[in-house]
Amino acid sequence: MRTNERQEKLLRRTFLDYQATSEFLKNPLIMNKAEGLYYWDVEGKRYFDGIGGIFVATLGHGHPRIMEAMERQMRQLSFAPPMHGTADVTLDFVEKLGGVTPGNLNYIKPFSGGSESIEAAIKFTRQYFKQTGRPGKYKFISRYFSYHGATFGAMSASGTGNRKSRFEPQMSGFLKVFPPTFYRDRFSTWEECNRFSAQTIEDVIVHEDPSTVAGVILEPVSNTGGVITPTSEYFQMIREICDRYEVALIFDEIITGYGKTGSMFAAQTYEVTPDIICGGKGLSSGAIPSGAMIVREDMAEAFEGAAEEDVHFAHGHTYAGNPLACAVGIAVIDEIVDKQLDRRAAVLGEYLALKLQGLEELGVVREVRGKGLLRGVELVKDTRTMEPYPELGLALKRTALENGLIMRIDPTWFAVSPALLVEESDIDELCELIRKSLMDAIERTKYSEAVAVPLAGRS
Repeated sequence: MRTNERQEKLLRRTFLDYQATSEFLKNPLIMNKAEGLYYWDVEGKRYFDGIGGIFVATLGHGHPRIMEAMERQMRQLSFAPPMHGTADVTLDFVEKLGGVTPGNLNYIKPFSGGSESIEAAIKFTRQYFKQTGRPGKYKFISRYFSYHGATFGAMSASGTGNRKSRFEPQMSGFLKVFPPTFYRDRFSTWEECNRFSAQTIEDVIVHEDPSTVAGVILEPVSNTGGVITPTSEYFQMIREICDRYEVALIFDEIITGYGKTGSMFAAQTYEVTPDIICGGKGLSSGAIPSGAMIVREDMAEAFEGAAEEDVHFAHGHTYAGNPLACAVGIAVIDEIVDKQLDRRAAVLGEYLALKLQGLEELGVVREVRGKGLLRGVELVKDTRTMEPYPELGLALKRTALENGLIMRIDPTWFAVSPALLVEESDIDELCELIRKSLMDAIERTKYSEAVAVPLAGRS
């Protein structure tokens, strides 16, 4: 699309996420409206939203149940005084969310986003160990290639070096291990690779001194690493390791939560119950900023006491427990439960995976992975050598938008996560757009390489 003088001037007066404005202006995209599975830009071009905006629009855009809940709550109460009390709908939300969580994770602190929920979990865990006689436990172990949020604590836990190195020094007390995909070519089976990778977490705990390690923070399916999907045994081993050394296991379910993996939470999909779940994104289907920290009830008991004991959770946010966000969250959960959309995602996810596997005939797909309706495809130049092909991903970013498709694209992989309301016909449309965009990208990179060779020869 083209921008007018006013739009370009305003674009140069703001900051776009993780991209240079000068590069964005070469192929700008300004959305005007959204409905169901689609966006429309300011020129009226339609785009299939294959990623829920950014793993957010769980129920698509403008879902009637969500809009009605927000409008009803807006007329009743849109903000409650956080330093003085809370809202009745916030308590309703606590009850509703606690009713669909695994195990006894039903102590809920609502927030306005995923980064806030991760930040809260870090602070909660450190305070918890201080108040239970283990004040030396302050370190957190997470994985390289992970992304846990943009605030300083969440960023320090993240393993995406290029996103945080310019803000260094980071907070101390954050340690990293590699995910299973880092070691996969060194083992004969994926299961063996996962066992080794899980064991490295115990190795770090032991050599750091268990009395100093507070928590392990993991995404059940890691987006920024390329939709890394470990085995169930991997998480079972880590659960046992955390129990052995009294370390809190924290699942970052900001992307995987609320039905995407075939269960309400990926913890249930993997049949491993963590101590804390951090949620965001899909909790509101993109209608309003929302998030939540979900904690084991017995851990929360360490924060109960008389005022003079000063053991309350020393943390808060202006929009934590916002009535509008809580009303929307209730509507999202009710829709997923009433329509059994999590179970439906498990079935349709297999259909999506099968359609994506059909792309293997193009000769550039190393692997299709993921759970439920959260899927990723790794791209390579040659399926014999598995040589990475970043030029292809860069070309795909352009061709996808040209073909009216929104999805998460990295130079070496792409991800899709359509709304839970999709039908098989919608998945067919999505995958046809992916195929066309990928074929266009292959042709474009071949042409670029063909042109580059004679030009190089002349120099």
